Amino acid sequence: MATKQLVLIGGGHAHMVTLARLRSFVKKGYGVTVIQPSDHHYYSGMGPGMLGGTYLPDQIRFNTRKVVKGQGGRFVRDKARLVDPVRRVVLLEQSETEISYNVLSCNAGSFVPRAGIVTDQTVFTAKPIEGLWHAREEIIRRAGSENLEIAIVGGGPSSVEIAGNIWQLTRNCKCSSITIRIFAGSKLMGHLPAQIGRLARRIFNRRGIELIEGSYVKEMGGGDILLENGTTYRADLLFPAMGVRPSKIFAESGLSTGTDGGLLVNKYLQSIGDPNIFGGGDCICFQPQPLDKVGVYAVRENPVLYHNLMAALDGDELKPFNPGGKYLLIYNLGGGVGIFCKWSIVFAGKLAFRIKDHIDRKFIDTFQAIEREFQ
Repeated sequence: MATKQLVLIGGGHAHMVTLARLRSFVKKGYGVTVIQPSDHHYYSGMGPGMLGGTYLPDQIRFNTRKVVKGQGGRFVRDKARLVDPVRRVVLLEQSETEISYNVLSCNAGSFVPRAGIVTDQTVFTAKPIEGLWHAREEIIRRAGSENLEIAIVGGGPSSVEIAGNIWQLTRNCKCSSITIRIFAGSKLMGHLPAQIGRLARRIFNRRGIELIEGSYVKEMGGGDILLENGTTYRADLLFPAMGVRPSKIFAESGLSTGTDGGLLVNKYLQSIGDPNIFGGGDCICFQPQPLDKVGVYAVRENPVLYHNLMAALDGDELKPFNPGGKYLLIYNLGGGVGIFCKWSIVFAGKLAFRIKDHIDRKFIDTFQAIEREFQ
């Protein structure tokens, strides 16, 4: 029986290196359990491309179950409901089983708030990523016989990528009349360099995608969208994309959290309230400095988190996480077009998308190669 237990909540981007090297924990006699609601982890950077049809689901996902079991770990297909830091157990949503840990690492991800949605009309959010495939199927099913009006609520990168890839999807399938509207709030891509918003607006104008700016959505439901200024629009399919929030599990478990509800961690990616708990990705609040909710930080956290989990089990020294400097941003607007931004360089076109596509395929292939070892 293993003397110590490592438990991972979620197989997301920040846990990819730990999952790839899971055998190193097992060889030392540590037990490893991974809790995740799906057998696969989907790479969020390629999700909009799956919606548009550029990628198939198998091309953008990593078989977590296979990799965990193939290296001698235990995979639990369930969702973590609560963490009891006193008893050092994780409670599950669909089972009475309690998962004990000595060291716990959380990559529980984030969710899209559904505030303002008052009915159960057809709603698709950007997370979980696999939901975008269901959205694709629904659009194809209905587009041949209905005059669809599709609403994307939010003015940030997620809404831009979803809208652009819905346009690609409807362009490539046999569709009747399709209207795509982005309800961008005050301004499209308003918190990013102005050139990005101008380029996105120009691309969408050419495609006939409607931009509604200058007023926020007050209420969504019953096939309609009501703005704060009183204007109403029809919406047959709804895509809320108003940013993401960390999993609620930390606040509900009484753990130390940041203002956004994310697990509050120190420079070692370690909970400031419990040295046995670590975290990475969208679900944390990094105490030394605020971090944007972008995948690049989860990727950068990977090697540090792996080292510190092993060090915590071994009783060795922890390494600090350095978030690094400016990072590359490329947005997939569908139709093989992207918007590239780094430092003062901003441009749109086919080249931007090709760069993103190359980076994304290389990233996911690195981890799918590990999966192929266990076929």
